[in-house]
Amino acid sequence: MARDQLDPTFITSREELVSWFEVGCKPVESFRIGTEHEKFPFRRADLSPVAYEGPNGIRALLEGMQMLLGWEPIMEAGRIIGLFDVTGGGAISLEPGGQFELSGAPLETIHQTCSELHAHLAQVRQVAEPLGLGFLGLGMSPKWTLAETPVMPKGRYGIMTRYMPKVGSRGLDMMYRTSTVQVNLDFSSEADMVRKLRVSLALQPIATALFANSPFTEGRPNGFLSARSEIWRDTDNARAGMLPWAFDDGMGFERYVDYALDVPMYFVKRGDHYHDVAGASFRDLLAGRLPQLPGERATVADWANHLSTIFPEVRLKRYLEMRGADSGPTGRICALPSFWVGVLYDDASLDAAWEIVKHWTADERQKLRDDVPREGLSARIRNRSVLEVARDVLALADDGLARRARPNLYGEDERIHLAPLHRVVEQKATLADQLLAKYGGPWEESVDPAFSEFAY
Repeated sequence: MARDQLDPTFITSREELVSWFEVGCKPVESFRIGTEHEKFPFRRADLSPVAYEGPNGIRALLEGMQMLLGWEPIMEAGRIIGLFDVTGGGAISLEPGGQFELSGAPLETIHQTCSELHAHLAQVRQVAEPLGLGFLGLGMSPKWTLAETPVMPKGRYGIMTRYMPKVGSRGLDMMYRTSTVQVNLDFSSEADMVRKLRVSLALQPIATALFANSPFTEGRPNGFLSARSEIWRDTDNARAGMLPWAFDDGMGFERYVDYALDVPMYFVKRGDHYHDVAGASFRDLLAGRLPQLPGERATVADWANHLSTIFPEVRLKRYLEMRGADSGPTGRICALPSFWVGVLYDDASLDAAWEIVKHWTADERQKLRDDVPREGLSARIRNRSVLEVARDVLALADDGLARRARPNLYGEDERIHLAPLHRVVEQKATLADQLLAKYGGPWEESVDPAFSEFAY
């Protein structure tokens, strides 16, 4: 999330929270695609991480990007922590360990998303190269310890850093050493939201396997293909996971509101100050009886900010966020929205995807999610491998994009962006499998070559 919400309108009832979600319903012709990706900055001279301060630090990088782009700076306590494009809607932000994130503008086609990505990477290189900085496209930092990883000066991250060890063993790794790519997609109605949420939750482990790209920690294989995904299994299970209740009768905006109300809060922001209320109930804030801030009333901004601190595999805001994929090379970043748009934005493909997953039980879905980080394409559900399911779902994505028929300047439709995923299926190997083979072969048991082979 590039910047906290600012709407000071008071809210006093559960019904208003439900209405907040309902505003997200859009006509199909207004559907857009918002792609976000993170990447690790590093110093090219010695492959070390990049601190915020210093003449060649993250602050200098952001200030250089502001001068180049003319975007509005996002400030906190006198420091620049991001940039916002007031015209197009895109933004640049910092994750806790300095991961540099582009939150893309809402666009109509995957081609536009790819053009936005390539323009962003060219702009970043223009500013970063004189600073001696590069960027790494993996799902987890492969070399640095947690102690070596820098800390970005954002108030919400300080609160999270203190709270995370109380609720799980891997929260700090999640914050400081992982990197993801996700896509945000629209829905036309509550019913459309529910069916897209169910299909994407069930298939999120399939995407995790296809995009697995985090097999190294602190210079060695970590035993997983997607360590990023494994880390989420013990980060904070009160706010993460597969949402099994989303498949129950009666699922809708109200049910998600009830879930979100029961997820412990992190903070309440007033002015520029983050009040640490970690573990408190939003229900108490809604009722005006939050112990840490007696008499303080909930606002629309409080609700939107609280929702941004909930981390299930698929997150509902006024759109749906697909959250299961490791970050990766440029082509993989374009492939993620292609995969989900092809499945979710075409009714025939969406219906066919539901036929694949509708009989899976909650236990089966959870076991699949638990197995995929280690086993990848070899994990199984109902006597089928993830590779087999992925092949079928990828065919649905292909069909859905073909029916969308959105050509680029060369007459090619959006299916061209699925090519990296077709290679995964054809080769029966994830990018993580290939990285491990390089590590045991030409890389001679060093992860350092990743900083050149997988640099942007």
